[in-house]
Amino acid sequence: MTQHEHMVARMTDTAPSNTKGAFFALAAFAIFATHDVIVKLLGANYSAFQIVFFSVLLGFPWVLFMLLHDKTRGDLRPKYPLWTVIRTIAVVVTGASAFYAFSTLPLAETYAILFAAPLIITMLAIPILGEKVGLRRGLAVLVGLIGVVVVLRPGAAPFSLGHAAALAAAVGGALASIIVRKIGRDERSVVLMLYPMVTNFVVMACILPFVYVPMPLEDFALSGLIAAFAFAATLCLIAAYRRGEAVIVAPMQYSQIIWATGFGYYFFNETVDRTTLIGAGIIIASGLYIVLREGQAKVSNTTPVLRTRSRFETGTNLRIGTILRTKQNKSDP
Repeated sequence: MTQHEHMVARMTDTAPSNTKGAFFALAAFAIFATHDVIVKLLGANYSAFQIVFFSVLLGFPWVLFMLLHDKTRGDLRPKYPLWTVIRTIAVVVTGASAFYAFSTLPLAETYAILFAAPLIITMLAIPILGEKVGLRRGLAVLVGLIGVVVVLRPGAAPFSLGHAAALAAAVGGALASIIVRKIGRDERSVVLMLYPMVTNFVVMACILPFVYVPMPLEDFALSGLIAAFAFAATLCLIAAYRRGEAVIVAPMQYSQIIWATGFGYYFFNETVDRTTLIGAGIIIASGLYIVLREGQAKVSNTTPVLRTRSRFETGTNLRIGTILRTKQNKSDP
């Protein structure tokens, strides 16, 4: 069989699986978008700190259920304490910042800013992972950052605390993801998932007395729904990455902008102006280029964006990569 015939056969074999992977990914991000609608609904009456607290509290059973399947030997002491501390802080900041941004900004605008995370991951990969970023990916990052400026419109529109929170969530999520790429092979899955979640719970519990507003039963149930949706979306993403190639599954995250536009209009009477659409389009295009570029052989040694399987980390849900790795190790002889 010639090399060309081998490539054609491989594409034929993977096409059905990639279709299933894309389908599961689209379902996952539709559920995540619904998750964010509930965050925004609750954010109208409650502090982001309170929402995060109850989301973590009600998400613990789901996480513990998954962690019980981690049979790897070891204790809870991290092998890389400093990196674990930095990552934990980044996740806590990301959670509170993302929930606040969703509560105060239009959904589509929040997503547009959060989509800058792949650009930041690419830049952080240079000092942290030793990644060599060529001219093409470097220009893609620059173009994407221009898109962020277009969305923010400095001088033409007021820069709010919500915008700052969305930027902080993008930076924090990118930093947390790149640290996982650095230490994830050696660190236990339970350490990677449990430390940020427990810290998030403790920090939010300390802040809660200063911001707490009594929640009726229906709002408390919505907090539980946030945790349930996060878990369901995570399961769909796990199914997506098991069936499809990362280069097919990863770009599906940008479908959230479609859901955000529809949900924002239907639930919150939000409209997306032309400038935000242009900026979001620039950011998405640059992010897609980086993902597709990393998917090519001999372009990237670490593929930091392509290997970022989880959505931005908030410390309220599970990590996709660590669960996939646990399942893989479990199946090894």
